[in-house]
Amino acid sequence: MSDHKKKLTASHWGIGVATVVDDRIIAVEGHESDPAASEINANIAGSLYGKARILRPAVRKSWLDGSPAAVPRGRDVFVEVSWDRALDLIAQEITRVRKTHGNKAIFAGSYGWSSAGRFHHAQSQLKRFLNTQGGFVRSEGNYSYNAALGLMPHIVGPYRQHVAQATRWPVIAKHSDLVVMFGGMALRNTQVSDGGVSKHRMSDNLEACAKAGVDFVNISPLRSDAADVLAARWLPVQPGSDTALMMGLAHTLLQEDLCDLAFLQNYTVGFEQVRAYLMGETDDQPKDAEWASNLTGVDATEIRALARRMAGGRTMISVAAGVQRTDFGEQPMWMAIALAAMLGQIGLPGGGYTVGYGVNANIGNIERPFRWGTLPQGVNPVSEFIPVAMISEMLLNPAGSYQYQGQDRTFPDARMVWWAGGNPFHHHQDLNRLHDAFQTPETIIVNELNWTATARHADIVLPVAAAQERTDFGAGKSDNALVPMPRLVTPQGEARVEYDIYADLAARLGNEEEFTDGKSIDGWLNDIWETTRSRATKAGITLPDWQSFLAGDVVHLPDPSPEQVFLADYRSDPKKFALPTPSGKIELFSEAIAGFDLTDCKGHPAWFPPRDRANDPNGEFPLAMLSGQPKTRLHSQLDNGAYSLSHKIAGREPVLIHPDDAAARGIKSGDVVEMFNARGRCLAGAKVTDEISTGCVFLWTGAWYDPDFDAPQARDRHGNPNVLTHDLRTSLLTQSPAAHSAMIELRAFEDPLPPIEAHEQPPFGEEG
Repeated sequence: MSDHKKKLTASHWGIGVATVVDDRIIAVEGHESDPAASEINANIAGSLYGKARILRPAVRKSWLDGSPAAVPRGRDVFVEVSWDRALDLIAQEITRVRKTHGNKAIFAGSYGWSSAGRFHHAQSQLKRFLNTQGGFVRSEGNYSYNAALGLMPHIVGPYRQHVAQATRWPVIAKHSDLVVMFGGMALRNTQVSDGGVSKHRMSDNLEACAKAGVDFVNISPLRSDAADVLAARWLPVQPGSDTALMMGLAHTLLQEDLCDLAFLQNYTVGFEQVRAYLMGETDDQPKDAEWASNLTGVDATEIRALARRMAGGRTMISVAAGVQRTDFGEQPMWMAIALAAMLGQIGLPGGGYTVGYGVNANIGNIERPFRWGTLPQGVNPVSEFIPVAMISEMLLNPAGSYQYQGQDRTFPDARMVWWAGGNPFHHHQDLNRLHDAFQTPETIIVNELNWTATARHADIVLPVAAAQERTDFGAGKSDNALVPMPRLVTPQGEARVEYDIYADLAARLGNEEEFTDGKSIDGWLNDIWETTRSRATKAGITLPDWQSFLAGDVVHLPDPSPEQVFLADYRSDPKKFALPTPSGKIELFSEAIAGFDLTDCKGHPAWFPPRDRANDPNGEFPLAMLSGQPKTRLHSQLDNGAYSLSHKIAGREPVLIHPDDAAARGIKSGDVVEMFNARGRCLAGAKVTDEISTGCVFLWTGAWYDPDFDAPQARDRHGNPNVLTHDLRTSLLTQSPAAHSAMIELRAFEDPLPPIEAHEQPPFGEEG
């Protein structure tokens, strides 16, 4: 008789209830407590048991044979080896690199979402291990909202804190008249949250706003960036022109005496410089509605009417994270703050601004009541780091110089790269350039579940257990639930839990005790849970012991601040609750940034034209490409799962094309098209729809990179937009990714369709 059980698991996209038959997951559904469970769970079974699963340790043949440059990374075959052989090779390499070049030659950015567990968190495990081996060069920031992380401390304070303090959506439903959404608020993004989400609340909260009579304006080239229930007014703008539109609105407020001068006087510094720039006193160019209309495509009359509407009631300004992943992405955030300050509603219920609504499931919806326990990473003896979006720059330009936050810095010389829990061949820009950059290190090690492009670019590949193949507990960084995660099934093939891998490596290197602290996996889980229980007790919450929790159901915790209003304390008393800025106020002009004397980020918000468009005077690449989080997976995770595969067209990622643009190129829905520019090209499946504005296309991110190295520009066969994005950053201030500023052309693909190999295993060979 089959053993048929239902068991809990947790992922970044929610709580899952897995059906397990004979030690195999056959399905994962949402938890009954979740009002809008994500269908991403339907990918888990197919990915765990798919053809791409890494089953044994493997080493790149040319590297193993002692001639690593004979075949480029990404094109080589692999040799499967024993665990002892793989770990011996890694221990030898760590020893060699440390002895010859020092720990500054080890780079372990390992950026990514890994799994939702508190203990088996890939980056934490790797960083703890490397910290016990003398340290490593790390990356700083993230791809999602790095410009906000780098800019906001100069203007209002630490962005991560302010995201947690965002005004709650029930408050908006009760108090707001209008929500103006720059970049929209795509529900597909709100399926996920870092660490996990227990209940998907966004749909219900937005519906409550609509029922309460709150009006919404969707400022985005994509109409579906606003949920249908909102009946939002759609203002399709030219991508990258949000700052110009904000300035046109602000100029109207000035021109028609609609500014709150008292708020500007009491709560901000530097408005005079902003006013002079908006009025054209510093550059002879007034930033009026006509000027903004020419740049955005929005009628000047519409701009003026919207400005009056914003000033005439309680208005929340929302800036999506994607808006700051563009050329000069600091500017729309800074200008949004200036616009909100001019309206004078910051700190009032339902008014002001928020950067990041909709970037995940929890911002503005819920927050955790206390900090969970976690695995201590120890102290990294190496202080060097690079901004997260500069991997290619570092690898291609060792010892080269760059600017960051007003400092002159030097890239490390990375001889060893170790990646765990992430996929740079999804996240990073200009993948052809990244492919070249990945040829430069002496050794690359990758821990992975599947043969992603990152694994295929490694020298040593370690197969690791999936979240469902080990015991842990889930707890989102901004959620209010704790989820037991008992091991559901045996790891596939020879996959191992990473903690055991590092313990074996530490034993080979002579300091196992320093890494393990004398604890087994069960010992660590008990300790981390007891830390969580202790903090819960201090918050007035009682949690069960570890074994009772692991055998039970989800533990839902109280909402710590259901009526939260962003910057309400600061508004109530700007001296007592002064902001952590040089002036203690909102800095509409920053003396610090002005003092850096940067060419691409002034001391106040300013307009800079997008670079791809400016560098293409003949219009060779006339279509603006938008790329964003898909609804079928988290970034590139589980792209080989059933739900992800079900939305592809001819096996390729779908690209949205306006009917006029499609007709001009002889394209119809279901066709395979080739998208291209000077950096690269990829194949995608056409979906002709008027939900995208003319002159734009939209391609989801996360299709596993599948280059055909025999085709022009190593054409990606699968539809990965990052073969087309540039590797320039937002500015010298934050060095953030600006991938949403790519211009492309496309055409119907007439040649025989090449097979997609991304979801297969790479070729294997024999040593020697």
